[in-house]
Amino acid sequence: MNANHGVKPDPRTRRQIFCVCSIILVCLSVSASGFSADSESYIWKALASGGCVALMRHALAPGTGDPPEFQVGDCTTQRNLSDDGRDQAGRIGDRFRENGIYRARVFSSQWCRCLETARLLKLGAVADLAPLNSFFRQFERRALQTEALRQWLGEQELDRPIVLVTHQVNITALTGVYPDSGELVVIRRSETGNIQIIGTIETR
Repeated sequence: MNANHGVKPDPRTRRQIFCVCSIILVCLSVSASGFSADSESYIWKALASGGCVALMRHALAPGTGDPPEFQVGDCTTQRNLSDDGRDQAGRIGDRFRENGIYRARVFSSQWCRCLETARLLKLGAVADLAPLNSFFRQFERRALQTEALRQWLGEQELDRPIVLVTHQVNITALTGVYPDSGELVVIRRSETGNIQIIGTIETR
């Protein structure tokens, strides 16, 4: 019996294959050139239009966790921003303004590196918010604090942008996203209280 290896597909089949391959190539091209920038523009516009919240991990602070002698309110016992971190926080504030956000409701963890990051954004007065505090060394508080933050979010008027400066563990617990230092995770709260991730913005 003759093998069918020499049988050519009919012209319609070849056209269909060509179309599918062309679509795939176009999608790959879009993904590789400019799609991230378009996505970032959309995220900024969503945040500027109200109804959204930016969760921000504090800027660069070398190390992990905090020293054993850590005390809230005493920055000398904490891991703090480096000079690069302070520069980064200032640049992030500039990014907000470049995208039309000059003022926001800004809340921060009570940890010094978060408060300093929040102030260096220069988007308005900074209020501390306990549910944003790190539970890195008290991971048993994860569920309790995350629920407290959800409840707080559910009570807020979202008529203007809200920026929450906090820690990686807090952001990951709420959204599932593992942010880098200074990264923004922009979310939208539905009427039922559910959290929808709009996107992330890297700021290094």
